[in-house]
Amino acid sequence: MEIFASQLVNGLSLASIFLLVALGLNITFGMMGITNFAHGEFLVIGAYTSNILQVLVPDHSDIAYFVSIPAAFATAGLAGWISEKLLIRQLYGNPYGSILATWGLSLILQQLARNLFGASNVDVSTPALLKGGFLIGSLQIPYARLFIFMVALAALGGMAFLIYKTRLGRQMQAVMQLRPMASCMGINTRRIDTLTFVLGSGLAGIAGSMVAILGSIGPSTGQNYIIDSFLVVVLGGVGSLSGTLVGALMMGFASPFLEYFTNASMGKVILFALIILFLNRRPEGLVVRRSRNLD
Repeated sequence: MEIFASQLVNGLSLASIFLLVALGLNITFGMMGITNFAHGEFLVIGAYTSNILQVLVPDHSDIAYFVSIPAAFATAGLAGWISEKLLIRQLYGNPYGSILATWGLSLILQQLARNLFGASNVDVSTPALLKGGFLIGSLQIPYARLFIFMVALAALGGMAFLIYKTRLGRQMQAVMQLRPMASCMGINTRRIDTLTFVLGSGLAGIAGSMVAILGSIGPSTGQNYIIDSFLVVVLGGVGSLSGTLVGALMMGFASPFLEYFTNASMGKVILFALIILFLNRRPEGLVVRRSRNLD
């Protein structure tokens, strides 16, 4: 029972990271149709933002970390804005081109990180407030992992409020469902595309600042999460926030249990095989997005 509870805690922590990364990926992939393989590098930008702020103010590293969370959103969002203006907007309606172009962008950003920060991994110190944990029986739940879970829930709630309760969110849904009609109704689809990509990139930056307190970070850290995050999006249902939550929970809990009873490599093989079998039966994912688009 103790082992089972420990794996549940690990699964919840992993699901929180997947949720943060997949939220940003889902709105760019589901709403814009861009298969963004550089999404993991925006996570790295957020992680390095946390590291840089702590290096700049070493005497106040705890405060620097908490400040770095919105700073990571802004920095990664700015990088997303530049990428969208220079590259991504040329790729709308070209799914194969977006795969190749964003893969190339991913390699460029990784090499840029190596040139700026070196090939060695760097560390972000965990704030004193998040060190340790509380006990439930003999099980310790780390404060850091609980904090990541709370941030993930806050990000999910903020996204739900934005998309379903604001004018900008309604415009985003209109563009997602039927772009030509949204344009005819006076919606500036180019502006919505830019804001959507910036928002998705910023969420990846927040995920990076969360990943940074779990272990060392480096130029290729984002590649550890990008494939699993795509699986979360596809498994949950493209363009669905509730589906992203369910997909993140399923991926987060399944990975630790499968790896515990087998090993890391075999656990991944079994997990991917199960997802392939599921998608063969239900290719639209767990939650189907409703749309007026007849095609």
